[in-house]
Amino acid sequence: MTYGLIGKLTAQAGRREELVDLLLQAAEALTRDPGCLHYVVSTSDEPEAVWVWEVWADKAAHDASLEPADVRALIRAARPLIAGMSDQAGLAVLGGKGLPR
Repeated sequence: MTYGLIGKLTAQAGRREELVDLLLQAAEALTRDPGCLHYVVSTSDEPEAVWVWEVWADKAAHDASLEPADVRALIRAARPLIAGMSDQAGLAVLGGKGLPR
């Protein structure tokens, strides 16, 4: 069974695109992480909302992904851009198109 996260970040007013850029940099950094199966950054009709959907081989792979220096630097850079986080859920991902069984 794989591990997933979905969550909504609310950017500081007028800073959503900066936050999206940093999250897409994180997605690029994760391309070399074999434990990361999907890392998807999206926006919605809400002006400052950013949604992130992640699927990992397991929770340990997710936790380990937060350790590299480049990822920690991106997290530090993103924090001042975030006004809030809501609707976050950890998920037991059971399968679907594009996911391992």
